[in-house]
Amino acid sequence: MSEASLAARAAALDLLRDVLRKSIPFDDAFDAHPDLRGLDPRDRGFVRMLVATVLRRLGQIDELIQGSLSKPGLPKATVHDILRLGTAQLVFLGTPAHAAVDTAVELAAARGAEPYKGLINAVLRRIGREGAELAAKQDAGRLNTPDWLWLAWRQAYGMGRTRGIVEAHLHEAPLDITVKRDPASWAERLEATVLPTGSLRRPPGGSVTELPGFAEGAWWVQDLAASLPAKLFGDLAGKLVYDLCAAPGGKTAQLVAQGAEVVAVDRSAKRLERVRENLGRLDLPAEILASDVATWTPDRPADAVLLDAPCSATGAIRRHPDILRVKTPEDIAKLARAQNRLLAHAVDLVKPGGLLVYCTCSIQPEEGEAQIDRILTRDDRVERVPIEPGELDGMAELINERGEVRSLPGMLPDLGGIDGFFVARLRRLHE
Repeated sequence: MSEASLAARAAALDLLRDVLRKSIPFDDAFDAHPDLRGLDPRDRGFVRMLVATVLRRLGQIDELIQGSLSKPGLPKATVHDILRLGTAQLVFLGTPAHAAVDTAVELAAARGAEPYKGLINAVLRRIGREGAELAAKQDAGRLNTPDWLWLAWRQAYGMGRTRGIVEAHLHEAPLDITVKRDPASWAERLEATVLPTGSLRRPPGGSVTELPGFAEGAWWVQDLAASLPAKLFGDLAGKLVYDLCAAPGGKTAQLVAQGAEVVAVDRSAKRLERVRENLGRLDLPAEILASDVATWTPDRPADAVLLDAPCSATGAIRRHPDILRVKTPEDIAKLARAQNRLLAHAVDLVKPGGLLVYCTCSIQPEEGEAQIDRILTRDDRVERVPIEPGELDGMAELINERGEVRSLPGMLPDLGGIDGFFVARLRRLHE
């Protein structure tokens, strides 16, 4: 087995440890890993796919490993993670058995697990023979979903919708793109499909930066669901808009492209650098400001405010399967308290008669519907402005009975699905 193949799997082992043992978000761990820069793009892509597959299929993988051990109980952490990487390759990625097993054994020797080489070899060879057939009989969606999320979704959406959510999580999300203009022409150049809203959709995979139009700033990556909030303000030409919690800047770009004068605010100066880079590439001007959104007080109120509040991102698990492994119920409660404060302050920043759009990429009701219920109960300066079916270009099923957008993974299957998102529109009534 080549040195590069072993190095790739060693990096994957490190990343798995960082996510599962240290609760570090996968993208952060990937960007910080010093050895990944030395791998060629193909091997880096393999590392990302391998670790994402383990995170996405962890419940299934652990059940397969447990069933292949001669004694109950799981081995030490490093050995367990090596078995997870090997199982993912054998059962879900189609890696040849000799490559998956041999590199796993070599990895054990390199990481101080020499006494476990025989165990790793025996378990993975058994999984190589039986794993695919066993996996086909597993309840994949349920096994890969933590109990607390399964129960929360079942209570909020019922069993049918919950099944749709967890089964959507088994598959990598497509690549969605927002173009500045002429979507039909760019769809042809990018070999993409035009979605009802004008977004473009391509299959996942490949290097985004090498696609036509990226370097010249013709488009940016943005999920279909994430593109909806900025469309709900109506005509923004010449209007002042505050984009709160703006990073990484996709909605900022939309607002500027719609003719608004935009102030993009985020507490993270580091994340705002990415906003600057994106807007620079796109040649779209906006004022960018690092400040705590919960206390930021501008000189004048805005015509419109977009609050994309920090959230658990449970609606984006198709794109970020590590969310299944790093988030906890305590995180939801903490985030909901922060969203409460941010939304209350956002009302102060929009002028009477102006619109406030609140959104999160979470499918937890505490981070969506409950926030709107709370603000409407305690603040008589705002009212809900229901979103009408015609505003979503034939995707009316995403609108709930309250006139809010509530998209869930599993919806719009004919289009290739959608991320989970919540969007509500409010109007400021008076001082």
